[in-house]
Amino acid sequence: MTTAKARDARSNGGVSIGEVLSQLRSEFADITISKIRFLETEGLVAPERTPSGYRKFSPQDIARLRYVLAQQRDNYLPLRVIKEQLDAIDRGLVPPGAGGVPQVTHLAAADAVPGADHFRPSTPSMRLTREELLNASGLRGEQLAELEEFALIKPKPGGHFDDDALAIAQVVAEMARFGLEGRHLRAFRTFADREIGIFGQVVGPMSRHRNPEAKARAEETVRELASLSVRLHAALVSIGLREVTS
Repeated sequence: MTTAKARDARSNGGVSIGEVLSQLRSEFADITISKIRFLETEGLVAPERTPSGYRKFSPQDIARLRYVLAQQRDNYLPLRVIKEQLDAIDRGLVPPGAGGVPQVTHLAAADAVPGADHFRPSTPSMRLTREELLNASGLRGEQLAELEEFALIKPKPGGHFDDDALAIAQVVAEMARFGLEGRHLRAFRTFADREIGIFGQVVGPMSRHRNPEAKARAEETVRELASLSVRLHAALVSIGLREVTS
């Protein structure tokens, strides 16, 4: 029979602690409700609560518990180390090995001339410290400070840096090999802001519609414009460079 606790959790978009136990018991024979509560107390999982005060576990919570239990069983890791690994995963990093440090995942290089799909919005998943950003990009501290001064890179409100910051930092680090510095590159920020303003004027009327189809058209239009802008920029630079090197 379905308990009130289970009904309450399910009606609020999750499952009860008893149902979590049932899902995990086939893999982890020694799992108990007390252990799940203990792991919550230790901060390794943080299920939401229903209005009645019952825990409701999301699929992500269950996957997190499964990770913790597997690391304990298979690798005999203490909770402190597992918590560090989970923190790395939460910040979009590769968990550290024994005695190691979290690693930044490799960002694929952008296409030479990206198409419209390249500009589909995505939610940044990384939360890098300043030191992690410097190590992953190859920038020096003073270079990063200069990029921040010219608004090419902006830390998030919590002080961390995301995927976008890493992508810019890696490109700038490559350009720095040719003697280019932040003060040379701030024009890129100005040009980008101007382009964004122009595109906003084009799609503004469409994006203000409440109709989902109109919003979808606005999103598709701005992606196409962004791709065309990059192609135009590439063509103009190519033409100019031929004149410089001829």
